[in-house]
Amino acid sequence: MARRIGLAAGIVRNLHEIWNANDISKSTKVLLYQTLVRAIILYNSETWTLKEEQKRKLRVFEMSVLRKIGGITRRDRRRNVDVLKELSIEKDIVQVLQTRRLTYFGHVNRMQMERYPGVLLHGYTHGHRPKGRPKKKWIDNIREDCSDMDISLHEASRLTSDRKSCWRNTVQHMGCQRAVSSPSSQRQLEKAAQGKCCPMRSIGLRA
Repeated sequence: MARRIGLAAGIVRNLHEIWNANDISKSTKVLLYQTLVRAIILYNSETWTLKEEQKRKLRVFEMSVLRKIGGITRRDRRRNVDVLKELSIEKDIVQVLQTRRLTYFGHVNRMQMERYPGVLLHGYTHGHRPKGRPKKKWIDNIREDCSDMDISLHEASRLTSDRKSCWRNTVQHMGCQRAVSSPSSQRQLEKAAQGKCCPMRSIGLRA
């Protein structure tokens, strides 16, 4: 990940004149950032295993670029969420990474178990692990992402079987389930976990 940030930082330096240009709109600069900078950082990111410190570094780098685009300095004392809102960016870089990772999880989960990605995801290694805290695994990130959507890993595995109408909507609207608090909506989510319906269709959301 550090190497990807370094490559992206080089692109940001090369585009210094564009970020400071007054005749280029902020929306165009944001599009350039998403196309040329963020795409370089997130290349193959769906396979990364990230800790909180690494997520923080990603957000720090992104905000440094977005503040440059918006002409905002630290002295302005503007919060990150306000900067994102001003530039009409719905998801920060970590949330985009989560979407990509969950999309890839659904892809792997639908693969045949005999394929290598399926073996790595569902396989089990026999033996004794060494003492100490185990290293963080990719599936641990998936569990965290599912927790952000208020569903369990088991429920997510069920939803991945319906890629177009269910899992895609669930991933694109990450966190929407948290806003659903009525008992009827909760029952719909429980049915979705049993494979009976799509939660996003049930609560009236569309891709």
